Amino acid sequence: MKQSIVTLDMEGVLTPEIWIAVAERTGIPELRRTTRDEPDYDKLMLFRIDIMKRHGVTLSKIQEIIGGLALLPGALEFVTTLRQRTQVIILSDTFEQFAQPFMRQLNWPSLFCHRLVIEDDRIVGYKLRMADQKRHSVAALQSLNYNVIAAGDSFNDTTMLAQANHGFLFHAPANIVSQFPQFPALNDYDELLRQMLARM
Repeated sequence: MKQSIVTLDMEGVLTPEIWIAVAERTGIPELRRTTRDEPDYDKLMLFRIDIMKRHGVTLSKIQEIIGGLALLPGALEFVTTLRQRTQVIILSDTFEQFAQPFMRQLNWPSLFCHRLVIEDDRIVGYKLRMADQKRHSVAALQSLNYNVIAAGDSFNDTTMLAQANHGFLFHAPANIVSQFPQFPALNDYDELLRQMLARM
């Protein structure tokens, strides 16, 4: 029997969507677009950077907004219970400069994500750790002889879910659930925990 490891998306699965919170707090509705709406990540990020430049939104403003956000109800208990049974890695298309407040609230699980390019407190670009990093991370873990169990909610999670030994959609919108019927779609942490533990 192989050892198991769990990989989880962050936003929408454990935390609120950062960009939606930023859109609400800054009053810039265009920033509500997420990977649930736009599968092309580069196109989405360049769009966001352009909007922030036009509206003068700084990194420190975004970090202030993130610092005031709480985890989704039940997320901490879910992750804590899971980490008592196995190793958990957060695989996210967020950025180091955004994720820290949430990692603190989750008691510092491992996080694989990207990095923003900052000049004078302005976000001027971003550096992907690597393209399709979620799928590659799962494949690397499998090459280390792990049984990988994954959960995510967006287009950018589906390659990770497909690569994993067991993939679940969690808190996913209806359009993604209908496009990817091969992945069980759940909305309750207790049920996700039960399903994951059953596959270890």
